[in-house]
Amino acid sequence: MTDLKDLRIFLDGHIDVPPERLEQVRAALPEHIRLTLAEPGCLSFEVRESGDVAGRFMVSEVFVDRAAFDAHQQRAKASAWFDVTVGIPRDYTIRVGSEA
Repeated sequence: MTDLKDLRIFLDGHIDVPPERLEQVRAALPEHIRLTLAEPGCLSFEVRESGDVAGRFMVSEVFVDRAAFDAHQQRAKASAWFDVTVGIPRDYTIRVGSEA
């Protein structure tokens, strides 16, 4: 049962970047991380390259609640990061609070 006081949103998964787009994604990533960490309600945000799968970036995010997470999604869709990564396959799991 979810603790009603724990409304945090957890996102975990990966994005698989094709070889021809790797340099563009690597160049855009630091600014995307900086902007996300500065968002109200962002508790943690990590994107790192996998050591096991070429082109795979592991993603882990925690936001204080659904509103903060949704605001992040909207900001990201209007960002340079979105333009650089549009169409790249993602595999994410989103969980709420103590389900995480």
